[in-house]
Amino acid sequence: MKYLPTQLVYFLNHRTTQRNTLILLKFFLFLVALIVAYSLIFHLIMLWEGRNYSWFTGVYWTLTVMSTLGFGDITFHTDLGLLFSTIVLISGVVFLLIMLPFTFIQFFYAPWLSALEKARAPRELPEKTYGHVVLTNLDPITRNLIKKLKQHKYEYVLLAPDLQRALELNNLGYNVMLGDYGDPETYRRLRINNAALVVITNDDMTNTDISFTIREISESVPIVTNADHKHSVDILGYAGNSHVLQFMDMLGQSLGRRAIGGSRGANIIWRFKELLIAEAPAMRTILDGKTLAETELREKTGLTVVGVWERGKFVAPTPDLRINASSILMLAGSTEQLQKYEDHFGIYCADQPEDVPVLILGGGRVGRAAALALSRRDIGYRIIEKSATVVRGSEYSIQGNAADIDILDRAGIKKARSVLITTHNDAINVYLTIYCRQLRPDIQIIARATNENAVSKLHRGGADLVMSYASLGANTILNQLKPEEVLMALEGLSVFRAPVPVALVGQTLIETGIRKETGCSIVAITTKGKMVISPDPNVLLHKNAELVLIGTAEAEQCFVEKY
Repeated sequence: MKYLPTQLVYFLNHRTTQRNTLILLKFFLFLVALIVAYSLIFHLIMLWEGRNYSWFTGVYWTLTVMSTLGFGDITFHTDLGLLFSTIVLISGVVFLLIMLPFTFIQFFYAPWLSALEKARAPRELPEKTYGHVVLTNLDPITRNLIKKLKQHKYEYVLLAPDLQRALELNNLGYNVMLGDYGDPETYRRLRINNAALVVITNDDMTNTDISFTIREISESVPIVTNADHKHSVDILGYAGNSHVLQFMDMLGQSLGRRAIGGSRGANIIWRFKELLIAEAPAMRTILDGKTLAETELREKTGLTVVGVWERGKFVAPTPDLRINASSILMLAGSTEQLQKYEDHFGIYCADQPEDVPVLILGGGRVGRAAALALSRRDIGYRIIEKSATVVRGSEYSIQGNAADIDILDRAGIKKARSVLITTHNDAINVYLTIYCRQLRPDIQIIARATNENAVSKLHRGGADLVMSYASLGANTILNQLKPEEVLMALEGLSVFRAPVPVALVGQTLIETGIRKETGCSIVAITTKGKMVISPDPNVLLHKNAELVLIGTAEAEQCFVEKY
């Protein structure tokens, strides 16, 4: 209610509202004149009948008759009076009971409701808006990105092309602005010159139109867009996009890089100067079944184990933490240290021949990108795909249903080390994950999730690793916003930088208890431009040093709040 006066002033200042109000006012003046005229005639007829009433009584009688209340306390005795009463009654029905409500609704109430709806979907951002992120579409990636923007204290606005869609998004709790994608004025009202980033995730044609229109207004604002088709990448670049990404291909390549095969030990997922963050599956390595202390991993390689993923759950490292086949170790160190890891722990148990293919369930864009990543690693694969068009002419593809045991047998499910589940339907992926886990309890299962809410289901179904399309896209975009500062590795894991807190200056790493207090691990320390990777627990923290930490999103928040 406290916004009602402001909304009313805004409503009355519109030219259409002023015109409608004038029409409504004229109608009310007509009604007043009609009531006055009827009251005068009432007095004249009453005097003709030999009776005398006050002026207010005339108004009272006119209103009771016109509104059809007809109390009957004042009536005429002559035919002329009765005829006049009939005329007043009929005109009252027409003007008060029919025309007045419709006139009020048409010229005031309906425009008022429309103005309220438009107020919920503004057409312009405040003039001082600065550092905001502009989104042009709501999809799994941008839904996930909005969560991360809120976490990192970034303002955002979602552009909607029509009022109904804008109102729907507003009702869902999103910050919305109404505007035409192809109108340059829309982006002026979006304060595009002050924006930190524009994210365009519509179809390729719309993406081109939006980015080309934005470049009429601003040459400098960074624009990140998604390309559905490979041939669109160059066109979107010519249209003025700063970064053109193919999230489907990126997802497929990420899946392919994580499949077991050859002698690969650790998969590098992030680089910052000399520091590398990598993940290493324990399946079919000598790490399986040992505790962290028994592996002597730090002593042999110098790497820091910052945590272990157990089917979607991040576990902080402790000496007695037991590693099993489904464990994925998160490692931090240098190139040299990762090579030592490869030498000591990267050779997989030779209980099966090296030419056993990886199974790819689904031959769409993600599946084909995963196959390309496998071929680059010289790992054989078999794609199972329903569509005859997709598998035609491919010696590595099998047409059929991935839920058919005969098809899976032909593809080599009984011998395969890994299976990649890449369909675009989360429900089908959950189904295939459960099925493959029942067929092969010892196989590595890597699954794709389109929506983030399917990740936990896939892990419960038996997936060792789940790559979320929504998270991968959102994380990639976030890194464009905060380059070299924040990375979400896998689901909910952050790498971030922070100056040494004043309270910890002069203490050794082991004395700070940061891992115990916050859940974050210090993987590197930078002092005077020199980075020390996997620092010794007894190293002193200096005033002007910078820490590189890794932990879950909750652990990062805990560190920020504490220090």
